[in-house]
Amino acid sequence: MLTVEKIGGTSMSKFKEVLDNVIVGKRTPDELYNRIFVVSAYNNVTNWLLEHKKTGEPGVYVQFLENSDYSIGLDSLCQRLLLINKGFEEIGLDQLEAREFISYRIRQAKTMLHSLSKVMASGYVNADDICLAAREILASIGEAHSAWNSVNILDNNGISARFVDLCGFNDSLPLTIDERIHRAFKGIDFSKDLCIATGYTKGTEGIMRAFDRGYTEVTFSKIAVEVKADEAIIHKEYHLSSADPNIVGVDKIVPVGRTNYVIADQLADIGMEAIHPKAAKPLELANIDIRIKNTFEPEHPGTLITRNYISQTPKIEIVSGTNKVLAIEIHDPMMVGEVGFDLRIMQIFERYGVSYILKSTNANSITMVVWDNYKSRELISELEANFYQVITERVALVCVMGTNIALPGFLYRAAKALFNKGINVESFGQSLRQVNMQFVIKRECYNDAVIALNDELCLEK
Repeated sequence: MLTVEKIGGTSMSKFKEVLDNVIVGKRTPDELYNRIFVVSAYNNVTNWLLEHKKTGEPGVYVQFLENSDYSIGLDSLCQRLLLINKGFEEIGLDQLEAREFISYRIRQAKTMLHSLSKVMASGYVNADDICLAAREILASIGEAHSAWNSVNILDNNGISARFVDLCGFNDSLPLTIDERIHRAFKGIDFSKDLCIATGYTKGTEGIMRAFDRGYTEVTFSKIAVEVKADEAIIHKEYHLSSADPNIVGVDKIVPVGRTNYVIADQLADIGMEAIHPKAAKPLELANIDIRIKNTFEPEHPGTLITRNYISQTPKIEIVSGTNKVLAIEIHDPMMVGEVGFDLRIMQIFERYGVSYILKSTNANSITMVVWDNYKSRELISELEANFYQVITERVALVCVMGTNIALPGFLYRAAKALFNKGINVESFGQSLRQVNMQFVIKRECYNDAVIALNDELCLEK
């Protein structure tokens, strides 16, 4: 059985546990192989390289954009990476070799960025393309660092490991992402070498241009399809659970166990990704199952995501959502019966690159829920200029999901749980497929709503 397995950044930062629980565990020497690991950068490293994913705190990439001294920024980053290396000395990382590798990779990056800045300063090229190239170069450093370290540790622990460097730093071949992955894995005997691949892949289309910070999972997905893996496994620092343990408490969650790709898509739509949606689709089409496991509970089978699974017992599998959304309601007395009225709205949405999460309509109003960010703010100005009345409200969206909930009673129980907590439903959405009930509520009620729905619908009575 050949598996492709992804290890996230938080888990990578606890590599001793990864070594003990995931890579070695209770396996015999023969059971160590026929696995490919795709690794993320260590926790926070990509934030330092680019910008902080949540707070926006600038990294080296922002220094490059602002034409400040990114070279000093890279030197500072190198010291941080060497400090990370020091933490793995006791489990076998050769400090001298590790220093030489990452120092050389950063020198290469400096040279490339210097050349890009000169070309951009000439004024003969599109600056956006140059900036995207710089972003690609910087992003790749984190995964190269963690992957190389992992191979060195494994080799020094008597495990035959192979560094599969997909970053393309040492060649100028105009390969697509798929072509580079195909060339990198061609001819490898997976029964003899444990492959550690970088989560970043260089390609002519630009993996960050297409997927931005979701690129590691895209690499993971493409490798699994390329090698025809029997299973794709994602190791996280937590289970895919009935609700967020940070909200409901670790003693009030239930691991999902089994679900399907449709539910994975619902989660991705609200930003609670089991797997990036553009990474999930190739796996789904190739009929490769995904298993999500907790790094720190290696004996637990985790949650298996398959194409056709439907729970035999009607049940709610996941309560999730977000408190970072905006409800936009467009009201117009002339809307009633007018064919194509919402097309005019959607054309403006498309122009600003905004996709809605929920849409609810009546005779003369259309309500859409979108992410509350800079794009939505620009969008609203144009909507106000073109329609009779536009009302916006910062809200939360809480969702109740399951592969088998198309039965009487679930909606009643969910609405009653919210009612019992004094939470009003501002808007609601559910398609005929009935896998996801979406409740729009006041933003300050979000945590209480998740707790109420999880207690009522997910926990065994």
